[in-house]
Amino acid sequence: MYRKLLFSWVFACIGCAALAQQIEPDQVYQTNIQQVKLFPVGNPLGYPVIRLGSADQLELHFDDREGGTKGFSYAWQLCNADWTPVNLNSMDYIKGFSQQRITTYRSSSVALTRYTHYQAQIPDRNSAPSRSGNYLLKVFLNGDPSQLAFTRRVLVVEEKAAVGLQVQQPFNNQVFTTHQKLVFTVNMRQLNLVNPMQQVQVVLLQNNRWDNAKRDLKPTFIRQSQLEYNTEQDAVFAGGKEWRWLDLRSFRLQSERVDSAVYEKTGTTVFVKPDIDRSGLRVVYYRDGNGMFFNETLDGMNPYWQGDYASVHFSFLPPAGMPFRQDLYLFGELTNYGKDPQAKMTYNKEKGVYETSIWLKQGYYDYGYALKETTGGREVFVTDKTEGNFWETENSYTVLVYYRSLGGRSDELVAIGRINSLGGRNQ
Repeated sequence: MYRKLLFSWVFACIGCAALAQQIEPDQVYQTNIQQVKLFPVGNPLGYPVIRLGSADQLELHFDDREGGTKGFSYAWQLCNADWTPVNLNSMDYIKGFSQQRITTYRSSSVALTRYTHYQAQIPDRNSAPSRSGNYLLKVFLNGDPSQLAFTRRVLVVEEKAAVGLQVQQPFNNQVFTTHQKLVFTVNMRQLNLVNPMQQVQVVLLQNNRWDNAKRDLKPTFIRQSQLEYNTEQDAVFAGGKEWRWLDLRSFRLQSERVDSAVYEKTGTTVFVKPDIDRSGLRVVYYRDGNGMFFNETLDGMNPYWQGDYASVHFSFLPPAGMPFRQDLYLFGELTNYGKDPQAKMTYNKEKGVYETSIWLKQGYYDYGYALKETTGGREVFVTDKTEGNFWETENSYTVLVYYRSLGGRSDELVAIGRINSLGGRNQ
């Protein structure tokens, strides 16, 4: 009997591991789930980062457009630096219960669109990470992890190292005016480094994006516990341009970027003014959210359950009205950085424009247009032909430092460095 139970448990673990391998980070699996936001408490434009052992908490918000009341729960999955699940039991990295029910929800009011808004503050005292590293927050139905609704990345850091960071203009004359280079130093003062090349991994993010993250960087110099990274190839990002914006905080008061709107008893349709190619225009600085959005309403009190939805139509006029060779995407957090099906735009031959429509809740949105290309065996979004790239552009950068001890079974996140290109430039 004991052997039968043991084998059943082993096979169940193998099945769970196989399922975990198929789960993609930052993905929405159910079409009725809208407006997923996970951010530090009170900072809707912040990235979900928790300091291990601290009182840091995150706000989770999402809407179910089918309405009613459903049993949503969430669970934590510890991952390595490359977001593959670790070979550990959940009891080894979770303090408390492996699953936690989301108990705070409210039906929409005032809004024409009916939905149920769910929210939670995590980690809960009954379920919290006990190790540092990359975590996948999995939200699912009816206590069944196979009924996955969506996933979101969470970074849990235990600060055992320090990062010194600068943004410089590249010396390479081919990218001198269009790109930005990161130069940084990692001080692994509290860690036992035997083989830094294998024990330390560094990941660079621009504006919290993972599609163009820089990985597999090797230090240029190693001085005892200090690693220096200064290269003209690996840590160079296209500068892009300040993001386009759309103010949808009110559907009654049409903002500058709204061309027209249709008001019906069952809902609202908003038409955004056609966008054009900006690659040849000079860069002009203005404050933006670096591609993110936040929910807010001028028509009600609480944007989370009083904010309304609208079908928002975007259009892009390509140069000379000719289609691109690559697929064009509406890009930004509003389309989950190109992952949502509605992000891909359709070329209208009669009008000579690209078009798409998406459901958006009242709020303030940053967005842009990007072409999908395959580089180095992976798909990336590039904006050089739609937005342009400029060294002067304001961007935020994040350096993630991972460490694995000798014989360790997971990658620890031991340092996070952040910098803004305007405040950290060195020419």
